[in-house]
Amino acid sequence: MAQRPRIVLDTNVLVSAMLSPDSVPGLVVTAAEDTSILLASTATLDELKIVLSRPKFDRFLSINARLRYVQRCRAIAELVRAGSAIRACRDPRDDKFLEVAVYGGADLIVSGDKDLLDIDPFQGIRIVTPQPYLAYTG
Repeated sequence: MAQRPRIVLDTNVLVSAMLSPDSVPGLVVTAAEDTSILLASTATLDELKIVLSRPKFDRFLSINARLRYVQRCRAIAELVRAGSAIRACRDPRDDKFLEVAVYGGADLIVSGDKDLLDIDPFQGIRIVTPQPYLAYTG
């Protein structure tokens, strides 16, 4: 049996999936849970929690539902402890996703963030938008 790919999902993909489970990002999260090993770090999960705690999401889901989503993400992900800091992205806030990918042995980062997409591939790790990921798992 082929080894399951190890992937990192950027915060924007996870937020979009939570808000619209039937969207392409929603399908990515569902497919990733079934076919891949999801990688995260305390830093990436903390960012997800901070973003989802913003009042602008109150009209979509209760804060409790959003925090449960963060807990679910934490429960299904393999937590990666970063080694040395990586400084490679135009937006330094995105370096944490590169760290998870490198130190977690990721095959792929799925993101809608242009700052990450523009450095594809990074140290042999592909960085793709949600649509190509669905084709990748095809």
